[in-house]
Amino acid sequence: MSIRKNVLTKAKKATLTLLGFTCVVIGIVGIVVPGLPTTVFMIVAAWLFSISNPRFEKWLLELPKIGPAIQNFRNGLGMPLKAKIFAISSIFVFTALATILLIQHPLLRFLIIFVAVTGIWYITSHVPTRKKTVDKKLEI
Repeated sequence: MSIRKNVLTKAKKATLTLLGFTCVVIGIVGIVVPGLPTTVFMIVAAWLFSISNPRFEKWLLELPKIGPAIQNFRNGLGMPLKAKIFAISSIFVFTALATILLIQHPLLRFLIIFVAVTGIWYITSHVPTRKKTVDKKLEI
């Protein structure tokens, strides 16, 4: 019984690590693809690594641009105003382009618009706005 539980634990850790790296790859793609978020996928990857492999979590937290963003999220500091404006405008522009130029099916158009409006509502009402970017770790 103990061997079976150990194998399941290893399988679970391997699956979570694989999902974490999948999120990292999607996040890297999001750096160059407009409208695809980077930080969200890196935050999810850090969470998955925190469960499955702390070494990869540490690696992710030590990345120069991504690490501070993940730490700020974990500390509840929110998003800088510029990032919030960029995120909302990106959602708006790409939703408009997709629904006007690419999507013909009315139900699919409605679904995309609903998800976009929900995302904009969440960002504006639930994500705190940070006035100044916090990039450095606090030292005691």
